[in-house]
Amino acid sequence: MTNLDERPVRWLKVLDQTRCIGCHACTTACKSENEVPLGVTRTYVKSVDVGEFPQARRSFQVTRCNQCTDAPCVTACPTEAMYKRPDGIVDFDKSICIGCKACMAACPYDAIFINPEDHSAEKCNFCAHRIDGGLEPACVTVCPTEAILVGDMNDPTSKVAQAVKRQPVLVRRPEKETGPGLFYLGAHQATLDPLGAKRPEGGLYAWSTQGPPDPQLVPSGHPEGARSSAAALLSYDIPHYAPWGWRVSLYTWTKSIAAGAFLVAVLFALTGLMAWDGPVTRYVAPLLALVFLGITGVLLIWDLKHPSRFWLIFTRHQWGSWLVRGSFIIGAFGAAASAALVVGFFDLLITQQVIGVIGAVTGLATACYTAYLFAQAKARDLWQSPLLPAHLAVQAILAGAASLLPFALAMAPQSSVHALEVALAVSAAAHLLLLWTETTLPHVTAHARLAGHEMTRGRFATFFRVGLVGVLVSVAAPLIGVVAVPFALIGLLAHEHAYVQAGQSVPLA
Repeated sequence: MTNLDERPVRWLKVLDQTRCIGCHACTTACKSENEVPLGVTRTYVKSVDVGEFPQARRSFQVTRCNQCTDAPCVTACPTEAMYKRPDGIVDFDKSICIGCKACMAACPYDAIFINPEDHSAEKCNFCAHRIDGGLEPACVTVCPTEAILVGDMNDPTSKVAQAVKRQPVLVRRPEKETGPGLFYLGAHQATLDPLGAKRPEGGLYAWSTQGPPDPQLVPSGHPEGARSSAAALLSYDIPHYAPWGWRVSLYTWTKSIAAGAFLVAVLFALTGLMAWDGPVTRYVAPLLALVFLGITGVLLIWDLKHPSRFWLIFTRHQWGSWLVRGSFIIGAFGAAASAALVVGFFDLLITQQVIGVIGAVTGLATACYTAYLFAQAKARDLWQSPLLPAHLAVQAILAGAASLLPFALAMAPQSSVHALEVALAVSAAAHLLLLWTETTLPHVTAHARLAGHEMTRGRFATFFRVGLVGVLVSVAAPLIGVVAVPFALIGLLAHEHAYVQAGQSVPLA
């Protein structure tokens, strides 16, 4: 028989919403204990008014990090700044946080934020410093009704273990399969489901407003009405913001041009549509790849809250993160493009062909890895498409053909120019076909449907329509020639922005 003292500790938290009175003492105690600045919170109390007068009541939900068994933030973090302790607590190390916001995008509960004072990611960490000192978390000590219970799941005598194993407890968003270590007792579904309650008219909440309109602001509640059978109106919530802004949208576009230009040139050379020793293949394609790859790197570093720490991706890398894998893929592609430029200058044809093939493979990986990076954002259902890698590859060919066409017009034979025009038209048509399937087929979740609505008819509809028209015009590339180039590139950029931002536009908490 295993001795109780030898069992590993697994810290859990039970929030008894039948006892919670919505006093916000836990919020203020957390801010005081952890020196959380104004404007951000590690924990807060969400409230929903359920029913209609006179048959109505206010339901509360204490909202914070779920201390997941399979924590997406830990997997997504490129430097192990987010990490899981042996006792189950998901903690963070600000000294090695680069501020990439991958953990924020990955968290299905919107529990992580960037501290505006030190620019590092943080969240509820169970007051780990107090736990290690034999004390309870600050929120537990101040709760006047003992609505917050903390204990060891592996200790059968603890109140937490007894509550979880003997009573009907709930977790938030079980479909995300994160194994939350935060359980709710007596919580109303309209509070647990981020889309379970109606969004107030004009963003007017009981004690606050969420506005004025901000492109990065994600309004709380369901915009179309309550999803529960009872009427439910969100009465208090805190604002959340999309983690990735226009720099990430632009990065997906510059990366497509870099990868696509090299990939298209090599494919054309392999099939005889363009000469290996021609200036487009030898100089233009590698130079375009390197220039736009450089812009991509600048955008990625610029988007970090700690840009001076970007080198930690390569020295403290956590291989589970696709931000790390993507950085090494981009590095390999950059090395291949540089080598192709050198051997092209020295006219080493056989070596140029070998390096060209290597560059094409790493270029294809550079174009497609973002699909896996987005897939690690488990809560962003619009991005969870199995067609996304193929769609990104098509977009790279579209961008590559468009960017090479003006140079081919001046440096390559007419047959190569015509082949590029056809490639641009075919890839544009393929992009539109994939886009049609993504926007017309029913989405499997309400989150994906609402995100799709925001992209096609909501806040980002203008960008989506510009993208649609631009790429549609470029389908006529064999007829209008180089005139199609700005339409294709601007259209693709507009589409990328609409897609990236719409994927983050639905509330998670």
